[in-house]
Amino acid sequence: MYRVALVAFPGIRAFDVSVITEVWGADRTDRGAPAFDLRRVAPDTTTPVPMRGGLTLQPDRTLSWLDRADLVVVPGLDDHLTPAPAPVLAALRRAHARGTTIAALCGGAFTLAQAGLLDGRRAITHWNLVGLLRTHHPRVTVVPGALFIEDDNLWTAAGTAAGIDLCLHLVRTAHGAEAAATIARAMVTAPFRAGTQAQFIERPTPRADRDADALAAVRDHALRHLHEPLTVAALAARAGMAPRTFARHFTAETGTTPLRWLLDQRLAAAQKLLERTDLPMPEVARRAGFGSEVTMRQHFASRLATSPRAYRAAFSTASAPETAGNSPIAR
Repeated sequence: MYRVALVAFPGIRAFDVSVITEVWGADRTDRGAPAFDLRRVAPDTTTPVPMRGGLTLQPDRTLSWLDRADLVVVPGLDDHLTPAPAPVLAALRRAHARGTTIAALCGGAFTLAQAGLLDGRRAITHWNLVGLLRTHHPRVTVVPGALFIEDDNLWTAAGTAAGIDLCLHLVRTAHGAEAAATIARAMVTAPFRAGTQAQFIERPTPRADRDADALAAVRDHALRHLHEPLTVAALAARAGMAPRTFARHFTAETGTTPLRWLLDQRLAAAQKLLERTDLPMPEVARRAGFGSEVTMRQHFASRLATSPRAYRAAFSTASAPETAGNSPIAR
């Protein structure tokens, strides 16, 4: 997924254009990130694409370049009912028919729906636009709440920050967790939020702020002790809460349950170990907190649709065996 096409037409959001450019348009090869070829694609290259605030985007490739792209990214829209040019919609349909991955950020889901690509498929958009998408595109199965989802190689994401999450997820899927983490560090953003995490988090109150501090301390403790058995009851006790109260506050704070959050962090830790080290599989499983290689393999299959060995073969950057004393992952 090295050749990336940013689809441009009047009405696209400048923020989403910036996110796409920041993820795939900056050269970070000196820090180990892949070299991407990002192109701004439009019906013609002579006319600048206007955006809100007096900004313009100069296309550098026509829509024919989508034939070469590994990934097509559609920015969101300032006016979510903005009609995309017919040539753009036709080009998106051809790209999908070829099997090219297509991702839409926020209101970009409306563009994919205009193209008919989301008919009979699951999609997500900003929580405040769910009703609008359902009304104008009733054949789309709109999924409320998630950050991003995929259906038939079509990715859609919720608003603003969720677009960053989806872009980093696509990098992680194609190039490994370390590549995504390198880009996230440069952007000073969280390297990993699962797509199933809820969009809407409750507004903090003074009591909620105190609870959030306790929950943040618990999450920090868990990350430093992933290799140990961690139960909801034990984490709740560390936070000074009853287990049910802890689980409720944890979900309200993070958008996901404690057990799902733990699984996500253990998968991320295992991915890093597989990329950075040559540790045996049982040791990787132990350090990531899975207990056994079999359990780790089951979770890789169900959540990542691959095996730990296949993941290591695809993304390993280790040049020499890593010993128990010098692994970069906390034990």
